[in-house]
Amino acid sequence: MNTLPLETTLTDWLNRLQESGYRSTDRCEAIARVILSSQRALDPVEIFDAARAEIPGLGLVTVYRTLQKLEELGLIQRLHQEEGCRRVLPAVKGHQHFLVCSSCGMVRYFEGDNLAPLFEEITRQTGFAIQNHWLQLFGLCPACRAASA
Repeated sequence: MNTLPLETTLTDWLNRLQESGYRSTDRCEAIARVILSSQRALDPVEIFDAARAEIPGLGLVTVYRTLQKLEELGLIQRLHQEEGCRRVLPAVKGHQHFLVCSSCGMVRYFEGDNLAPLFEEITRQTGFAIQNHWLQLFGLCPACRAASA
């Protein structure tokens, strides 16, 4: 999911947290590591369970606080789904979008911005001047498609 080596990104995240006044602790590092190493978007309880395997004394409140700070810093973003926006994943870099497997939850980033004709038509129809967009596509990943065949 992430194109940078885990330790490089983890170090970057921890530095950004410290620069913003947030203490970089083993708990914070474990939470960040879980998010960065996952191939799918995770909800806070999944992050808590995975990080608690490394840090047994970790509290769920710490997970929520750390997620809030990571989101404020633009390091993570929420996955918008019908059942809500509880799941998080590393924020996209530059102008990327992502695909989400509806079955296993795996996330893959992709680049592409050939949406100008669509935006022009929407502007023509509505009068809105589109300034930005965020694209999430849902479907079945190759492994889930093969399993269902």
